[in-house]
Amino acid sequence: MTSVTDDLPLAADFPKATDADWRKLVDGVLKGAPFEKLIGRTYDGLKIEPLYPRAKGAALVAGRSAAAPWQIMQRIDHPDAVAANAQALTDLENGATGLSLVFASGNGSHGFGLEPTADAVAKVLKDVHLDAGIGIELQVGQESRMAAIHVAEYVKSNGIDPAACDIRFGLDPLAACAVWGSSPYNWEEIVPAVTGGIKGLAALGFKGPFASADGRVIHDAGGSEVQELAFALACGVAHLRAIESAGVPLEAAQGMVYARLAADADQFLTMAKFRALRLLWARVEAACGLAPKPLFIAADTAWRMLTQRDPYVNMLRATMATFAAGLAGANAITVLPHTLALGLPDPFARRIARNTQLLLLDESNLAKVSDPAAGSGGIETLTAQLCEAAWALFQESEKAGGAFAALQQGLFQGRVAAARKARDASIAKRRDVLTGASEFPNLHENEVTVLKATPVALPPYGEAKYKFDALVPIRLAQPFEALRDKSDAALKVSGKRPSVFLANLGTPADFTARATFAKSFFETGGIQALDSEGFADPARLAAAFRASGAALVCLCSSDKVYAEHAEAAAKALQTAGARHIYLAGRPAEAEATLRAAGVTGFVFAGVDALATLQDAYVRMEQA
Repeated sequence: MTSVTDDLPLAADFPKATDADWRKLVDGVLKGAPFEKLIGRTYDGLKIEPLYPRAKGAALVAGRSAAAPWQIMQRIDHPDAVAANAQALTDLENGATGLSLVFASGNGSHGFGLEPTADAVAKVLKDVHLDAGIGIELQVGQESRMAAIHVAEYVKSNGIDPAACDIRFGLDPLAACAVWGSSPYNWEEIVPAVTGGIKGLAALGFKGPFASADGRVIHDAGGSEVQELAFALACGVAHLRAIESAGVPLEAAQGMVYARLAADADQFLTMAKFRALRLLWARVEAACGLAPKPLFIAADTAWRMLTQRDPYVNMLRATMATFAAGLAGANAITVLPHTLALGLPDPFARRIARNTQLLLLDESNLAKVSDPAAGSGGIETLTAQLCEAAWALFQESEKAGGAFAALQQGLFQGRVAAARKARDASIAKRRDVLTGASEFPNLHENEVTVLKATPVALPPYGEAKYKFDALVPIRLAQPFEALRDKSDAALKVSGKRPSVFLANLGTPADFTARATFAKSFFETGGIQALDSEGFADPARLAAAFRASGAALVCLCSSDKVYAEHAEAAAKALQTAGARHIYLAGRPAEAEATLRAAGVTGFVFAGVDALATLQDAYVRMEQA
């Protein structure tokens, strides 16, 4: 029988497309610019070509069971255990299939979290049927490490069969040390305590996994995909070695370790990263003489991509991140609610986080296809590049003495700092766009609702005998948000925001494009743009500026109009009292003339927007 795809008479009427044909069309668009202009690079320096052929013969990367959905995890982090229990029951009744119990001081607590006591554990798990197929994941830190023991004791004291529970205990001292930048003990002293806990839990009948290799701490601190993979790999291997050293056969230890990764809005990099970790871990298993088994990978949507401003855009970012992690075979996904950067999420934010996954699973059926990226030239190439680079960095950490020694020597921290510096520079220049924060701001957005709660305060865990640079979680939008906070403070005190007068020259056809750009540029920093009609008369322009009461002014028009009127307009504005005059556009050869006429700065695509806006506040404070 001939299938539809075997008979395409319409396609047969067209000549076969070739790479040469495509390059000819591209060269016509580039108009002499080098082809390399179309080649992107990741923050690890990996090349991303504009076009890839199909990767023939590519094998599936084994992940979840065929057509099996990932666990829809819901974050439980309310400091009040009774309130947290009510949230958990609501989540489970409305589609969640797992709970991520976040305890205070945990790596992903972000300021909140449960109290790590037996009483709090009992309250939060009340009426939760742990033996009914519900996934439970613990996020604990140095100060909340006993929470895992309390959960195990709760299971036993309630007569629940540990083997019937699906609990990932999240024991992760390496990631905790990395976040806090210190440890009371060295790795040799930590190992007996951790492996003793793991063996004890296994002896009670829990099937695990118990130890987590948490790459999120690298991502949260601004690191790259290669660094995140290498750190997760180093931690996983350290756990394997530790468990084996405690007398557990490697075949049993293999299932006691799982991984956590961050999923962000870069769809292709996220998919390639998750696929790469599975391949890298399979290489570790093979090196250990083990038959490879698919590594359990839990995903959190990325903390660092959340914005406080226009937080509803966080829903879109989370959707892309969940989409990518789900297609790449993540076993469990936790969506951070879109208001988490502002405070403890309310029921609406929690419902949206839950429903993001339900829609992708139940309506889009994303889990029905196993590894849909297999054979995609671009993703296969990127996966291979990540594997090669991450393995090399992992080998460096091994030469340093393992994950803990690498942290002591600053191996990971130095690379993370370099990646963050490069990323910060791209964000400052708005090459990496944070919608609602660094681009397309809304100065009139309504406040969102978050819950009021007092975070749990825990005593420090021991003396910090071993100190090293901490991998502190950051959010990429924070520098721009700090400027918006200044604007809000001024509005609260004086009733108005800092403002810039848009001195539009000529007709709307001349100034609209650059006036629109300037408005977005300045309002990104909380400086309200005051629009105006087009002016040809410098005197009328100067009068309109004086009437606006703005501290700053920005000339907006076309290059042609600038050549004829910008100099006179700038002089008139300066005479009218304008001390800080910007011009929207690149000055080119006219810069010296314009500066002599009174222009003090230029705003254009690619300029360091953050530095320009910070300087604008300094200028206004000096006025």
